[in-house]
Amino acid sequence: MAKTSFILTYIIAIVAIFSFTITNADDPYRFFTWTVTYGTISPLGVPQQGILINGQFPGPQLDCVTNDNIVLNVVNKLDEPFLLTWNGIKQRKNSWQDGVLGTNCPIPPNSNYTYNFQPKDQIGSYTYFPSTGMHRAAGGFGALNVYSRPRIPVPYANPAGDFSLLIGDWYKTGHKTLQRTLDAGKTLSFPDGLLINGRTRTSFTADQGKTYKFRVSNVGLSTTFNFRIQGHKLKVVEVEGSNVLQNVYDSVDVHVGQSLSILVTLDQAPRDYYIVASTRFSRIVHTAMAVLHYSNSKMQASGPLPAPPSGEFHWSMEQARSFRWNLTSNAARPNPQGSYHYGAIPISKTFVLGNSAPLINGKQRYAINRVSFINPGTPLKLADYFNIPGVFGLNSIQSSPSEGAAYLGTSVLGASLHDFIEVVFQNDEKTLQSWHLDGYDFWVVGFGAGKWTPNSRKAYNLKDALTRHTTQVYPDTWTAILVSLDNQGMWNVRSAMWARQYLGQQLYLRVWNSQMSLANEYYPPTNMLHCGKAIGQHH
Repeated sequence: MAKTSFILTYIIAIVAIFSFTITNADDPYRFFTWTVTYGTISPLGVPQQGILINGQFPGPQLDCVTNDNIVLNVVNKLDEPFLLTWNGIKQRKNSWQDGVLGTNCPIPPNSNYTYNFQPKDQIGSYTYFPSTGMHRAAGGFGALNVYSRPRIPVPYANPAGDFSLLIGDWYKTGHKTLQRTLDAGKTLSFPDGLLINGRTRTSFTADQGKTYKFRVSNVGLSTTFNFRIQGHKLKVVEVEGSNVLQNVYDSVDVHVGQSLSILVTLDQAPRDYYIVASTRFSRIVHTAMAVLHYSNSKMQASGPLPAPPSGEFHWSMEQARSFRWNLTSNAARPNPQGSYHYGAIPISKTFVLGNSAPLINGKQRYAINRVSFINPGTPLKLADYFNIPGVFGLNSIQSSPSEGAAYLGTSVLGASLHDFIEVVFQNDEKTLQSWHLDGYDFWVVGFGAGKWTPNSRKAYNLKDALTRHTTQVYPDTWTAILVSLDNQGMWNVRSAMWARQYLGQQLYLRVWNSQMSLANEYYPPTNMLHCGKAIGQHH
């Protein structure tokens, strides 16, 4: 039986490769098999059920190079359906591999699915994590690092090494209990702690006088953290695939779902130094520590922990504005980032998305423009491809906030391939928000207080705004982004704060061109899973 299963898995992988090589034959392939299981973990000192990948918590680090073909077989040994999504990987022309419930059927228990995707024209620090239920609260996440091709230089000397730091808030409560709490219409309490690479204490060893890259990601569920290293400056060089002006900071705020790369030079006396992450904008402050160990050190870390910034939202917003595109740098392509003059392109559509926290039928929900999203049981991408009626309606959500009661629905916004759109995230709540868009990066052109109006465009940065895939929106403010819709597919727009996403703060953006062509979008994979109303459909 095991031998038969292996042969079937091998055949599926080979078929998937042949279905994908139409446009990717010249790029290297990397093959992986990841087995997802439960296991007992104790990151906060209390045994609890965790989700392991190949026995690891956090999961394996996935390292690749721009344009590599990733063939990754996920074997689900959990007792419930499971999916992984690749946070920040654009899945060019290939939303079939995005790994969210709007594009993919989940992998049933004791079954497998082989993902086949490229980090096409991308570099940078990213993550992957489970997109199903509250699995993310139990593990299954990891680092996904995309290195540049040798012929595409980075705008700094190659570091002596790099370290991936997966930092995030954590609950002692199991993910199934957290999910039942949300299903009952209740909110989650504040998390119980903060972890660095699944621990409250860890260490990193490096050589005095050399420079290292620290890839820092917020893999938590709900909480911003501030990151700092005792006695050392932080030079931010890359944010979610954008090479940025190399400003130097004492500390940086990292919001849920975000990633950045920092250069740190070990220019201090040979000893150990504290690495600190602490939660931000919260009454309860959790702190996680690690140690930067100089390889020639004979002294343990000592002294007070480096303090967080005294400023709060205004300080954080000003720091966010200081992250700017390096216009003369290459990213994944030979041409400089600044050769794309995004500020000169006319806007074809504007969407204003307002988040809210309504009660619907007496239960806590979260909504966008009054619609609290519910997954219909059939992936929207499959319903769209097979023309299955009764799954979703196009433009089933208003393009701007309006007065009225919130309601449940499956909200999809429509746009055309090659539109250039403006999206404004309007946050009238008293809590910080974090928003993510699959399939794209976008220019973060403005932050502002109060209500956004068309007059707010006068303050936009139309010259050197960075591109990224996840942006924060501070309380009682707005954040504006510009997006070039050059990637056909069905793409998830969601709160990166997972309880809000789970209870409805998400929608899908359908980017479409009626001309069926491989120049626009790949065909469905031959190993595509079918579920819901798509069962029995053939392609």
